[in-house]
Amino acid sequence: MKHFNFFAAVIAVCFVLFTGCQKEIKSDVMLSQSVLKSGSKTAINPSAKQLSEFKAKMEKLKAALPPDFQKKMLDNIKLFQKMDPQYREMVKRTLKLESTSCSDNTLLHQWLNQQVADWDYIIFDYVYNWFDAIDMPFYYSLYFENSSANPKFGVKGEYTQSITKTFKDLKRFWNIETNNIIMVPMHGGMLHDRDKLIKTYMIAFADIGMYQEWAEWLADGVLWLLDYFPQLRNGDHPLFTFNSYSSSAFNIPGFGSIPAKIVMGDGIMEGYTAIGFGDVAPQAILAHEFGHQVQFQLNVFSGEYTPEATRKDELMADAYSAYYLSHARGASMQWKRVKQFLQVFFNIGDCAETSPGHHGTPTQRMAAAEWAYNLANDAHKQGHILSCKEFTALFEAALPQILMH
Repeated sequence: MKHFNFFAAVIAVCFVLFTGCQKEIKSDVMLSQSVLKSGSKTAINPSAKQLSEFKAKMEKLKAALPPDFQKKMLDNIKLFQKMDPQYREMVKRTLKLESTSCSDNTLLHQWLNQQVADWDYIIFDYVYNWFDAIDMPFYYSLYFENSSANPKFGVKGEYTQSITKTFKDLKRFWNIETNNIIMVPMHGGMLHDRDKLIKTYMIAFADIGMYQEWAEWLADGVLWLLDYFPQLRNGDHPLFTFNSYSSSAFNIPGFGSIPAKIVMGDGIMEGYTAIGFGDVAPQAILAHEFGHQVQFQLNVFSGEYTPEATRKDELMADAYSAYYLSHARGASMQWKRVKQFLQVFFNIGDCAETSPGHHGTPTQRMAAAEWAYNLANDAHKQGHILSCKEFTALFEAALPQILMH
């Protein structure tokens, strides 16, 4: 059952959010505003006749389901929302389902909003309320992407080389057991594969009594959506895959074992590339998610759903990432460039300090990253890499000071 699965596994999510209070980006971060105009092309909406036919098909099929089926489905989605409150909040805001007091004035947020500028209420309603299509790539990657053999990262595979290289480097850099950790992509293209959709609906909604015929109905509905609405880009719209996450291994009774994995969504990398950070964002995001794998193995990932616990978990992962990115024997990136990215990355984080999914304020996250950079910088001459346990102990000792920022 889906509810069981999420509590059986430890899932650390690095969802790039638009819940943060925007801070001024330093003037040396030169980002072209033209990227905000180069997103989606204006799509042609279906004709009135086509839309009428589509609605008629939907109503006919919906009538064949139990009266309370859609309510059960939406209630089930709410369970998932509790596990991923920040991603859910981002999706709801982008889909115009709820408002927030947090600033939306970031290039990344503006870019993603542009991507849905040609969506109307009908599309929002079907994608989110009728079929939960927005979550299907996530579910598929969690349950069915279980092999690292010849992965393709990016809609066209454009990130495959850099992501694969970084993964190998991270496994060499951190002294944990890495043979059982896999890295897989999250592609929105699975939305136009009927068989993938059916089996994903069957397992994701098993706890509400999903039947094969209902899963087929839902899968056909998603295929019709892609057919009728070119705005969805045949599933390759970045909104469907605008996240990444890290999961520990777990077992599903009657289904099988799921290996420890890191999942990289196409949409998150596309967005950062569009605003000028394609040279650092994929590696930085992957390094953060790998940090969660370190936490899993050291048994220091709390997994508790409280603001304090989540903040500690995420600040520690930020530190792991910055240490690797700036270390001479890690990615050996220029700190100035890494910091430019982190200023954007952290400033789109959440500003709800009482939220159970709170990742830390932008200032605290930058303080954690700078603390890790200083450790790496001090080790440049001797080229020493701290062990995972050594690094973690030092971080926990420094955490009270980091939280004062």
